[in-house]
This record gives sequence, structure tokens and C-alpha cells, in this order.
Amino acid sequence: MGLDLHYDNKRAGILVPVFAIRHENDLGAGDVEGMRQLIRWAGDSGLSVVQILPINETGNDNSPYNAISSMALEPTTIDCTPGHVPGLTQEAHTAILSQHDLDALRQGPVHYDEVRKLKLELLRAAFLQRRFLKKGEAAAFDDFRSKQHDWLADYALFRTIMDRNGGSELWDQWPPEFRSITALHTWAAAQTGEDRSALVEEMDFWQFVQWVAWSQWGALREEAAGMGVAIMGDMPFGVSYYSADVFSQPHLFDLDWSGGAPPEPFFKDDEFTQKWGQNWGIPLYRWDRMQEEDFAWWHRRLRGVRSHAHICRIDHVLGFYRIYGFPWRPQFNPDFLPLSEEEAASRTGGRLPGFHPRSDEAPADAEANRKEGEHYLKALIEKAEDCVLVGEDLGMVPNYVRPSLQSIGIAGFKIPMWESDQNDQVAQGDQYPAISVATYSTHDHDPMKQLWQRAEEGDEDAKNNQKRLLDFCHRPELSDHPFDEEVHQTLLKGLSECNSWLVVYMITDLFGTRQRFNVPGAVSGSNWSERMRSEVSALAADKKISQITSKLRGYLEANGRLV
Repeated sequence: MGLDLHYDNKRAGILVPVFAIRHENDLGAGDVEGMRQLIRWAGDSGLSVVQILPINETGNDNSPYNAISSMALEPTTIDCTPGHVPGLTQEAHTAILSQHDLDALRQGPVHYDEVRKLKLELLRAAFLQRRFLKKGEAAAFDDFRSKQHDWLADYALFRTIMDRNGGSELWDQWPPEFRSITALHTWAAAQTGEDRSALVEEMDFWQFVQWVAWSQWGALREEAAGMGVAIMGDMPFGVSYYSADVFSQPHLFDLDWSGGAPPEPFFKDDEFTQKWGQNWGIPLYRWDRMQEEDFAWWHRRLRGVRSHAHICRIDHVLGFYRIYGFPWRPQFNPDFLPLSEEEAASRTGGRLPGFHPRSDEAPADAEANRKEGEHYLKALIEKAEDCVLVGEDLGMVPNYVRPSLQSIGIAGFKIPMWESDQNDQVAQGDQYPAISVATYSTHDHDPMKQLWQRAEEGDEDAKNNQKRLLDFCHRPELSDHPFDEEVHQTLLKGLSECNSWLVVYMITDLFGTRQRFNVPGAVSGSNWSERMRSEVSALAADKKISQITSKLRGYLEANGRLV
């Protein structure tokens, strides 16, 4: 069943990271079954879009924005129950689960190491039974490998060598025979006998895991459409330096520079971000090489998002126009934090952080950036098919970017407290273009309840943002109110009334909690691991949540957002 995602048809949605979802049979992290239940609950609540963070396979920092593959899906999102994983028997499932403390896994945040270990044990047990796959399943596995040949084999080899190096994706620290794709292919070709068989077996396993993941997510995409709910996937602008992509196609990347974002005073918890900016560590792109290959790498990435989502959010779409680069890797940030620009330049051969390929200071440079960005994005639009593209255009936004995105039909984002009119007053929602997505907060920002608490504690920035939000909602008299039900309902109602095609409520803002999924710049085990307080099946029976969603449904209906 198709979904009418035209910008004339207003919708409302929620943002929930997959790992945060709980259900009665989860194994310590959200998975496809949890998403299925959440999509059903969202549809029943009048919400017709479920936005998720990237679900590509992560490295050891567990960040969905620093994945080890732009195509491989995260194994922990797989529903590892018999009947959903071909070859997994009830006996093997029961035996493996009995060796793990499921109660401990399901409590608190995601315990990634333990969850990953458990799910890979279950998937390996299924893989060992692959010779018993039904005829249709075996054909489907072969078909998957054939259709995904342009990335799957190199990924499987990369993932196999990761395991042989203690699970580390840091390929520049592997033994010399593994440190480049050429050397690795030479080594693999030289394997014989049992060594060759073991290598092929392990590579087949990782391809099997991806087949299961892609199959489950593909089926969920169709189910969601049948329920009238669109999944909004996420395609980060960058890819990890330590990814199978960079390792297997290094000619597409400029590894001398690390991409990020310019200094940002908003993130007061991070001194480095305030002084130098955010150094994400992603390599910059060799756009000339990508164009020579007709942007095949980008087309492949979009194909990956389309396989599980109906809408593709491009994270940091500004990067297509120009991106802030650092001449050092993130691990050296502490060394540069106390330095002046002159001292930093003396260590980098005169290079300093700045925009690439050029800044926007000169009008001619800004125009060149605009034209190139549009050219690259149009190459994606050509392959989007039935997938709607939206662009996260937040941060230091050049004045040409938003008109450019609108002109090519990509919806940008509106964060009400940061949107100003020509008089530098808060922009009202009826001024928002229909081709836009409005939301109060993203995974990087304070939930609204936390913002209110910071304002009560005297944080001037928080107080100013609070005031702007209440002006947006036409309720300035509530500026001295604590975050009570009246404030909460005012915020929910105010967002629903704006002119944007899509409004998205962070799950924490919808429920009025302080939970936060990420603190930018912080290296902490709590990042990317926070989970919902309740299982999805309990939401409908929760009296408080039912009252919230009942009132929200009324706001959505009044503003033409019920599908």
C-alpha cells in the first residue's frame, strides 16, 4: 500500500530511537518487533510518522552517527525469535537465553556488549542451520547477496577481520596485511584449505545477518504503510573514518581532514565545542571522484534507507554545500583545547579549522557552494523514487541554503525557539513554509521539561528560549510557570498549529519527561543508551499517557493532521 506524502497533506509524528523502545520480549534493546508495536500505537494515537535515528551498524562508541557501514544494519535491531529468523529453532533459542540474565539486560539503559553478544549467538545458531532453509528462503538469501553485491562482500570481509582483531574497527591499527583493502584482498586470496573455508564461512555469516536484518526491516516498511504510518529514516551526511566504506573505497575520501561543525555557544556542557566546534571525525569527501563514478556511493546509501523507510532525513544537509573541517583527528582535541590559533597552526603546518571546499564570506564563493550543493542533492533526488527527502538544516545556516532546498523540493527543519522574523522576533508558525518539518528538539537537545528546569535555575539562555517558545505558542503569560500540564499542553498544541507539512514530537516531549539520548561532545556510556520507561504495550493502558494522546489527537484533528 502506498502512502500519500505530498506536502499538501499535513501529518504529525514522533521521534523515537529504536534502541530506546521496550517490549515484553525484547533482549535489552529496541528491535523490529518493538518498532512494529510502536508504529501500531502511534497510528492509533493519530500520529502518522515515526522518525528514527540511523540504524546502521555501529562501532564500539555505539553512536548511530558514527556507523562502521553506510549500508549494513545494526544486528541488535533484529527480532531474534524463532519464526522471525530463518533457521533459529525454539530449542536453540531457549538454550541460549538460559545462559543470559535477561532481567538484568532489560533493566536500565542498553548494555550494548551483552545485548550484541546474545543476539549474535542466536543469529549464529540460526546460520549453522542454514542448510535446512526452506527453498524459498535459500533463494531469497541468494537473491539478497546478488542484489547487494556492490557493498556486501567487502563489508563481510571487513567485519570478519574486525572480529579477528578483538572486535576493533580501528583498521589503521590492524596488522600490516589487513590495513588496506588491496593488502586484505591479497591475503584473502592466498588462504587455502581449512583457513580458506573458515574465512568463507565467517563472511557468509555476516552476509546472513544482513539478509535477516534487511528482510525484517523491509517487511516492517510494508506493514507500516498498510497501517497508514510512514517511517522516517536517517542518512547521516558523514560516515565513520573507521568504516567498511572508507576502508574499501579510500579514493572517495579526503582522510587528511575531519568533518564537523563550527563553534557553537549553545552547547555549554562542552568547552571544546564552544571554542573550536564539533569535531566528528568523519572524513571529507572527494566530490570529484564521486562525480566520476556518477555518485554511485550516494545512490547506494539512499537505496539502503529506502529499503526500510518512506522518508529520508539527511542529517547535516549543510555539508552538501560546505562543511567545517579540522586538520586533526578527534582524539587530539584535548591537545588543541588550550591552544591559541597561532599555536594550533604551528602544529598543523599552518592549517586551521574552517569550511571546505570554501567559506561563504565572498559572494562568489557562496554562489559556488550553492550551485555545487544543489548539484549533489539533485543527484540524490533523481534516485529517491517514492522516498521523500528532508534535510536537517540546523546550525550555522548560510542565507542561500533554505531557498536552495525549497527550490529543489527538500523540506528543511524549523526549531521554533531559533526561528526569527525580519524584526528578530520569534517567527510565528503560520509563517513557516509548507515544505518544512517543525519540531521542538532533536536527539541533541534538552527535552522541553529539562529546558524549563534550567530556566527555573536561572540559565539566561534557557529563559530566553522558554520565552520565545511561549511567544510562538501565543501564551507569553506562562513564562513564570513551572513545567505543569498547562505548559505541556500549550507546547503540544502550539506545534500542531504551525504551517509545516510535518510536525514531530520527540517522545520525551510528548510524554513530558527529562530523558535525553545524547549530549554532543560528551564521551559517556550514557549516550545513545537511554530507554523508554515503559513497554510499548503498556502505553495504551497508562492513564496519564492516554490523556496526553487524547488531547493531542484533538489538536491534530483541529489542524488537519489526522490521516
